[in-house]
Amino acid sequence: MDRQRLSRLAHARHPVAAPLADESVARLLERATGHAEAGRMLDLGCGEGAWLVRALAARPRWRAVGVDLDADALTRARETATALGVVRRIGLHHVDAREFGSAEPFDLVLNVGATHAFGGLLPTLAAVRDQLAPGGRVLVGEAFWEREPSRAALEGLGADRDDYADLATTTDRLIAEGWTPVDGHVSSQQEWDAYEFSWTGTLAEWALDHPDDPGAASAREAADRHRAAWLHGYRGVLGFVTYLLRRG
Repeated sequence: MDRQRLSRLAHARHPVAAPLADESVARLLERATGHAEAGRMLDLGCGEGAWLVRALAARPRWRAVGVDLDADALTRARETATALGVVRRIGLHHVDAREFGSAEPFDLVLNVGATHAFGGLLPTLAAVRDQLAPGGRVLVGEAFWEREPSRAALEGLGADRDDYADLATTTDRLIAEGWTPVDGHVSSQQEWDAYEFSWTGTLAEWALDHPDDPGAASAREAADRHRAAWLHGYRGVLGFVTYLLRRG
């Protein structure tokens, strides 16, 4: 089973494709859009458009653009936008986020859990800088080390020690690049556990319910492998922070 389909299945029952509870998503969106009655937002790596359609449903004068390489995810984003009555205010682009450009800047740019598309947090922030309108904000989510990772944690994640830093160092690095955190959220252990149980459980249950599907065995294997890596490796080691940033 290809990674895009596997990810869509695994995230089907979670609010967003990141370890954030429903109320955390709501608070961050409220803070990110501020008191502006109208505006433009861009999600680079939008997947099924969960952040965008939710924001548009609550803000009738905002417009949005979503960019992703997963065509099926964009189809689902369009279906959700249609069901919520916001499809006329969203544009969805099947293109590499690194290649996307717009003649008009955006008041809010999002990239939560998809900084890998640009090669990490700082390259992501460098790329979105030119997309921002004056005074614009960036909502970006990135992993960090809650504590020093063990070999089991690194092996489970398929990561190197230098892939991430601790929270203080991660924050210092973006400040050094000219960004100011104006709000943020560190995902709790409860949020992480709910996310991981949802990811592995939803995928495993899909495999149980579709035993004749050619991808059932690989989906179950992926769920079991992911669960073991989490519980025996990186649980309590890998953290996740979502920053709300402005320039200056």
